[in-house]
Amino acid sequence: MDVADAAEHVKPIIADVRVEGAVAVKRWSIALDGIAPPSLRVPAERLSQAERDLDPVVRAALLEAIRRARLVHFDQRRFDVTTVVATGGTVTERWIPVDRVGLYVPGGRAVYPSSVVMNVVPAQVAGVGSLAVVSPPQKDFNGWPHPTVLAACSLLGVDEVYAVGGAQAVAMLAYGVDLPDGSECRAVDLVTGPGNIYVTAAKRALQGVIGIDSEAGPTEIAVLADEHAIASHVAADLISQAEHDVLAAALLVTDSVALADAVDAEVTSQVALTKHRERITEALGGAQSAVVLVDDLEAGLRVIDAYAAEHLEIHTVNARDVAMRVRNAGAIFVGTWSPVSLGDYCAGSNHVLPTAGSARHSSGLSVQSFLRGIHIIDYDEQALAEVAPHVVALADAEDLPGHGDAIKARARSGLDA
Repeated sequence: MDVADAAEHVKPIIADVRVEGAVAVKRWSIALDGIAPPSLRVPAERLSQAERDLDPVVRAALLEAIRRARLVHFDQRRFDVTTVVATGGTVTERWIPVDRVGLYVPGGRAVYPSSVVMNVVPAQVAGVGSLAVVSPPQKDFNGWPHPTVLAACSLLGVDEVYAVGGAQAVAMLAYGVDLPDGSECRAVDLVTGPGNIYVTAAKRALQGVIGIDSEAGPTEIAVLADEHAIASHVAADLISQAEHDVLAAALLVTDSVALADAVDAEVTSQVALTKHRERITEALGGAQSAVVLVDDLEAGLRVIDAYAAEHLEIHTVNARDVAMRVRNAGAIFVGTWSPVSLGDYCAGSNHVLPTAGSARHSSGLSVQSFLRGIHIIDYDEQALAEVAPHVVALADAEDLPGHGDAIKARARSGLDA
């Protein structure tokens, strides 16, 4: 199934939520998740309780992930810049945060408090004034999202959290709904965060009503390695991403037959010891996963750039130099001590990254994702008069004389009225 196929499944969900609001959200939650929460919005006390109950070790890890993410994203801030184009003529680019954002945190096979961090931190650093987090209701927790997700929200100071997932969550964020208690979930301007194919289909269908970050597909890892790579490390990293989903893609690109054989043997022995071996085995055995043998590193780089992986690891001699030659990747992990798992949690980088080859034209989530650049054009009379002949000439060349007339109406010198 691709996104276009999934779009047919989400159409009725989106239409129902638009017309019926919270009633439809609850009905589709029961149909698709098997449960609806006691209330769509998670009570403040439940958020606080989740934080209080959080394992101290996990709490410390989340706080460190937040700290590192803030360090990296703080340096991504944009500042207003004024360019003097001519005497008396300036263009200022202002960077203004999106007013209200909906942040999707997946549920399902795994729990993703890390996705809370990756979505919320750049939005907060950007200065977004209103954040709403949505995450699917869980049967094991009486219809509330996973407590660790709620605890992460609480640690980040996010108090507007909804126990809603899937296409119905995206539709709720896009249109807004009135809640039974008389409050409301206000419509958002932008929805970010990864989800399953139905979430992606809903984001595509509602793009224009809302902005979206990307159409995230199943996770991917590509490893470019030479004979000096450590086979056990490469195998462990391929397995780590295959653990996400049976559709996850794992690709090894190497010019070493010996390494390919060694990694293959390591995968077999390591998978046998993992918790999610069935899921991993299906992902690694799928058509989306492979070992690609190439003649040399140059050929490997061409393969890597054509593939444009979400996550790319470089296990070669002079790995950083090789990494700097890559043009297409969501994020690049240099050498044996920078595995993708580090980036998933605590590198400080963002793990919401482009998939399915979209790294050829798109970037991962960042502070920039939550900002809008607005040009402010400020010319005085003399500056306009100086450039007026060029504007009129271009307007005439495009057969848009009204554009030129708007200039002529203001002419004071250097141009015949």
